[in-house]
Amino acid sequence: MSDLTREHLAGVKLSAQAPPAPRPRGVFSKLLTLLRGGEEKSLRERLRYLVRMRDDRGERLTPIERHMLMNTLSFGEKRVLDVMVPRADIVAIEENAGLDEILRICGESAHSRMPVFRETLDDPIGMLHIKDVLAWMAKDESERGAFSLLSLRRDALFVPPSMRALDLLLKMQSTRVHLALVIDEYGGTDGLVTIEDLVEEIVGDIEDEHDEPEEPDFVWRDDGTLMADARASIEDLEDMIGMKLVDEEFEDDADTLAGLLFTLVGRVPQRGELISHPLGLEFEVRDADPRRIKRLRIHLPARNPNEDDPASASASASASAPAPADAGPEQGAGGAPASGPDNGKT
Repeated sequence: MSDLTREHLAGVKLSAQAPPAPRPRGVFSKLLTLLRGGEEKSLRERLRYLVRMRDDRGERLTPIERHMLMNTLSFGEKRVLDVMVPRADIVAIEENAGLDEILRICGESAHSRMPVFRETLDDPIGMLHIKDVLAWMAKDESERGAFSLLSLRRDALFVPPSMRALDLLLKMQSTRVHLALVIDEYGGTDGLVTIEDLVEEIVGDIEDEHDEPEEPDFVWRDDGTLMADARASIEDLEDMIGMKLVDEEFEDDADTLAGLLFTLVGRVPQRGELISHPLGLEFEVRDADPRRIKRLRIHLPARNPNEDDPASASASASASAPAPADAGPEQGAGGAPASGPDNGKT
């Protein structure tokens, strides 16, 4: 198969006098057909199609194999911005922190690597690895001297949000530095990426002994409403309910449900607030603090019993999907904000 593929891609023409080669059958035949399919489809798209289809002999990839292959094909298109932990969820250590504080933060967060900063997170100076702290503690008192975080500090990578995720993975492998801070054009800290974040984009979530079970992004309730994590993808919700919630021209403005609500009202909604979507959905903010939304309850519009497919019903209505708000909130019932921010996980 590889010889046939190379001949095709290199433009080699077989002699007219040569006897015709036996035609490949099954999945190989379809692969060659796809590779010869013209310039309108990229090789990546053809391979995606190949992963999805069934072989002529009824052979199929297992769901896990298909999932990993599809993730691998998509990984080359992702940017650091798509995989980073947002700034609000970063757990970091101030450069003057003492040993007790460091051990407390490490114990609460269960992270082995954390950024070190001077006065604010916008002034990072490296990272701390818990193994270096334990190695210092294991020394005799006569050898280790007074504790100094700066003496244990390691270098971190600093990367732009536009960098390809694949390039960052290769850089982490070559430098053996497994934590990168995402820096914006003004030098501020946008987010954080670890090598685990990158690998999980291919193999799925990796949970170790210290990871606590997380609630699913979406949970259906008996009353027909949908509980959702505010950081869940808009696209995932659209797939679940068969409705297009954001016009294509505004898709770059928000990726998450929280971003969608910010777009609708032009500010950070409060806990208890009810926000209406032009297509009839209502988003009830169940948990929030002054900086961000955490949990939502989604009230779906009543379905017409004569409609079999909600997706077809929403197609004509998608033109009324939201544009960014210029000022002021949409319809809503104000509520008291949460008492304060919580400490996220990197």
